Amino acid sequence: MKSAHNYMFSLPKNGIAVPSMDAIPTDLLIGDRWVEGAGQRIPVRNPANDEIITTISNAGLEDGMAALDAAEKAAPGWAATPARQRAEILRRCYDRIAANADWLAYLISLEMGKALPDSKGEVLYAAEFFRWYSEETVRIRGEMQDSPNGTNKILVQYRPIGISLLITPWNFPAAMAARKIAPALGAGCTVILKPAVETPLTAFAIARIMLEAGVPPGVINVITPQDPGPVCAALMHDPRVRKMSFTGSTAVGRKLLAVASDTVLSCSLELGGNAPFIVFDDANVDHAVEGAMVAKMRNGGQACTAANRFYVQRGVLRDFTEKLTGKMAALTMGDGTDAATRLGPVITEKQVAKIAGLVEGAIKQGAKLALGGVRPNSPGYFYPATILTDVPADADILKDEIFGPVAAIVPFDKEEDVIRLSNATEYGLSAYLYTGDLQRGLDISQKLEYGMVGINRGLVSDVAAPFGGVKQSGLGREGSHHGLMEFTECRYVAAAW
Repeated sequence: MKSAHNYMFSLPKNGIAVPSMDAIPTDLLIGDRWVEGAGQRIPVRNPANDEIITTISNAGLEDGMAALDAAEKAAPGWAATPARQRAEILRRCYDRIAANADWLAYLISLEMGKALPDSKGEVLYAAEFFRWYSEETVRIRGEMQDSPNGTNKILVQYRPIGISLLITPWNFPAAMAARKIAPALGAGCTVILKPAVETPLTAFAIARIMLEAGVPPGVINVITPQDPGPVCAALMHDPRVRKMSFTGSTAVGRKLLAVASDTVLSCSLELGGNAPFIVFDDANVDHAVEGAMVAKMRNGGQACTAANRFYVQRGVLRDFTEKLTGKMAALTMGDGTDAATRLGPVITEKQVAKIAGLVEGAIKQGAKLALGGVRPNSPGYFYPATILTDVPADADILKDEIFGPVAAIVPFDKEEDVIRLSNATEYGLSAYLYTGDLQRGLDISQKLEYGMVGINRGLVSDVAAPFGGVKQSGLGREGSHHGLMEFTECRYVAAAW
């Protein structure tokens, strides 16, 4: 770990008001200091043009341990802080993030590429986690009952689980950080946040806002290792760390879970998805198309909850396909920071290649190209809004997360067939279905093997709802009161008086 520096990134204002910040730190946050990391600085690129925006510190093992030391030093005081006081600090975090929403949205669009309306929605969603958990923090209740044999009382308390390592992805740099930080702090835990190095600036900005809102030094620490494996493994093997919360791919989640098994570390994992979007003959097609645009095109399809497989009953197949094609064709593709853009770039050149390969493979397997499918000859990591029709039910594109603006449409006839196809995956995060019969929708929702089901809705995320999946889509829940309890552990006391 090197001495503290004053590396700051000044965001182009473009007429955007910045109420409380004029620049973003680009170094590691350890305790109350922004510190230069041990390794060579990491470039952060704009996916719209591949240009370097700035550079950030590269955290090594020494930096990770320094962050852990800071979290350990702050832990007893933060755990002992009255719940109401912690809640008031979280509420001030909400106020400051909401006040900076336009500016933070521009930052997300710059480093991640998503269109400004999506970025603004993400910032406000992130802020809501701080407001929600400022309310839930004072509602961690214990229990008391008589022992059945009458010899003693049974007291149950929920205590902070301890220092928590939070690992967040690049696709929602504000929301995924907030969804972990807010409940952890509300429960009385100190944290080490490791954001993705593709989109680290949003995490640094939120951390600075939190310090200004009154979060004590060491309660939140931020590290950005370019090679996260050794640093995260060292932290997870340290007995002082008692929780790991990760959002990302199932493949990485499996590896982290294997590491966690060495110390029986408590884990919350929000992993990959392969969401079906089912449209029945009795659905309102216009509503289904609107829902499909949200479920598929929010964040350009780069979401674990994104609709991946569209199963449309033949009676409405043509109507749905034509209307969805019209909506997707009307999206303006461009730099996410441009106010006119509705479809920004994807995150990396590697991701563009993956999407293109899945589309080409589907066409070779018999799918028909109804829209898009040709990458523009321009700088940046762009892929157009694309629709594939008549996709064979066994096509490879239906087995993998597309993570891009591609809708693969599969016709179906019978209800039992679409349920079987929808469940034929190792994933079980989210599913969507549209029908005019609520009883039918509720019945089918019980047969779908998913942690979250949207009935006549293309959006399931809500701060007040338990977010998470089944099967290989993860362990535990985020959001709601359940998300707070993930950062506690149950203590039982047998008392006689």
